[in-house]
Amino acid sequence: MIPNRLFMPNATQETVPPNGYKLLTLGHKVRILIEKKAVVRNIWLVLILLLSCVMTLGIGTMMISPKEVIAVVFGHGSPMSQFIVQDLRLPRLLAAVFTGAAFSLAGCLMQTMARNRLATPGIIGIDNAAMAFAVSSVVGMGLSIAPSAMALAGAATATALAFGLAGGSGTRGYRFIVAGIGIGAIAGAVTQLLLSQVSIDVANSAYPWTVGSLSARDPFMVHILGAGVAVCLVACLVFASQFALLPFSDQVITGLGANIKYIRIIALVLCITLTGLAVSVAGPVGLVALVGPEIARVLARYRGILLVSSALTGALVMVIADLVGRTILSPIELPVGIVTAVVGGPYLIWILIKRSSRSSL
Repeated sequence: MIPNRLFMPNATQETVPPNGYKLLTLGHKVRILIEKKAVVRNIWLVLILLLSCVMTLGIGTMMISPKEVIAVVFGHGSPMSQFIVQDLRLPRLLAAVFTGAAFSLAGCLMQTMARNRLATPGIIGIDNAAMAFAVSSVVGMGLSIAPSAMALAGAATATALAFGLAGGSGTRGYRFIVAGIGIGAIAGAVTQLLLSQVSIDVANSAYPWTVGSLSARDPFMVHILGAGVAVCLVACLVFASQFALLPFSDQVITGLGANIKYIRIIALVLCITLTGLAVSVAGPVGLVALVGPEIARVLARYRGILLVSSALTGALVMVIADLVGRTILSPIELPVGIVTAVVGGPYLIWILIKRSSRSSL
């Protein structure tokens, strides 16, 4: 659902919306076009996500019926069920929903800016840089800054370096992607170097940051991430009409009267914030930023910028991946980053084989 803000202060006659759209009027100056199919699609995604959440809360070593899960969520149920659902599984579920939405929304923005379906925060090195900065704080390299703040700093640093190394091409084309891949490789090597220089106990404490895990996440950071995702999603909707111009050439965007640098800066800030907050909670969870927006495009049957749908599909992918990681080899638990990499890797190869001739959105 991408609302287009239409400013028509001098409109004197009734405006007829295009077929398939509904016109929402806010005051006398702001009118928003809402795609009806997008609303229906997102409602279905929300319902599927809610169903997946109920399943996730009920499935585990101790099985809880969906009816009991719903009762516990509303403050009822047995004490044992309340402990398992509210204290053990619900915080982890919220972390999965928020991190999945953040990674996927950031991926949608990055792909739109680069005009390339492969340009995700993970592939251009933002995830690895955020991980390296967070690990440096965990292993105590003379830094007292919290890992979450370090992850944000790492995401910003990687983006600035990739943008600078891309030179005149900005965020366009493969030069930006290649620069990001190099930055990510260096950041990954730095992480391994840091872990090799500390004791095994310290390395184990930093290990979840290297593979992506939702186990025993800090509730405070999960709440911060949830608030950040909400704010960034609202900001994306506010600037949706401007972001919709990014797939076009710079000349076309300038000819339409838009400031391309201003739009890209806003998109980059949102992408950095989303990625940094998500990595600060779960670590670098592989390929969610690639798979989430792609599933949204398949459902919408067109290749565009799908903000809300991307966030919902990313959250759904993360919830299902975490459920699989918890249960497929129970009582052994697989980190969610490994599950998404196993599923997303073949999907990436399929994209390259299926549409190797297409390099842009």
